[in-house]
Amino acid sequence: MAQTQTPYEILGVKKDASADDIRKAYRKLAKQYHPDLNPGKPEAEARFKSILAAYDLLSDPEKRARYDRGEIDESGQERPQRSYRTYAEGAEGWRYQPEGEMDLSDLEDLFAAFGSSGRRRRQTGDGFRARGADRRFTLTVDFTTAATGGKQRLSLTPEEWLDVTIPAGIEDGQVLRLRGKGGLGFGGGAAGDALIEVHVASHPLFRRDGDNILVELPVSLAEAVLGARVAVPTVTGPVTMTIPKGSDTGRQLRLRGKGIQRVRNPGDQIVTLSVVIGNADDAELAAFLEKWAPGRPFDPRQGTPAA
Repeated sequence: MAQTQTPYEILGVKKDASADDIRKAYRKLAKQYHPDLNPGKPEAEARFKSILAAYDLLSDPEKRARYDRGEIDESGQERPQRSYRTYAEGAEGWRYQPEGEMDLSDLEDLFAAFGSSGRRRRQTGDGFRARGADRRFTLTVDFTTAATGGKQRLSLTPEEWLDVTIPAGIEDGQVLRLRGKGGLGFGGGAAGDALIEVHVASHPLFRRDGDNILVELPVSLAEAVLGARVAVPTVTGPVTMTIPKGSDTGRQLRLRGKGIQRVRNPGDQIVTLSVVIGNADDAELAAFLEKWAPGRPFDPRQGTPAA
């Protein structure tokens, strides 16, 4: 059986790597394996998900420290710690109440301490009832899923999985409440809830501004001067956009309805053009400009205040 890679190994960094080193490693790998840049390649998607999970753990100082101490595993879930009975039998006794499900055998001991009448009341259904404890989880979703909505699988325990519905437009740090998915109730009490804190991973191309999505699009000199129709990535897939003639770097074009995909009033995608010359050693282009420029004087810095 293949050994599971550690988050450090997945990102290709050392255990003492700085936060900046971890961020740089993630961005490099995200650009290489992101599904939007590798359409139809399931192996790249699987690799990206593992990269995303590793970055989610190591980019959070608290979770990274807990992982290094062995308190949580690679998925961010709690590792088995000392049993609740160990604490209950200690000097502090019941002050140490666990956050998860109650151990029913421990409750037997508690009722026994109050005498047989307490035991009879619980057995007849007229005694102690308690709502189950809430359970807390973290879940990292990619930028596209957060923008468009979808489902993502979350490990509640090594044997229990849950498909979580991600609403379109969810923001980083938002908490989802799944009722009845927490700890079991006692004596007929209701189950607790699962509280899922969602983290949205960064994207190599897209940035969010409210419900709008910002993209910087490289265009060639010819496309900027002559105009063109070019493919533009969006969170719902590539679309064709017209580049007007004479477009400068920094010109912004709007793709309506291609931003955060809310059911009502979806946002827009704002495309900022960036003119790229390309081959700087193009002799023909250089010769053309040497003949063309003298007769058409133009100062792009006119009006710029002096330093």
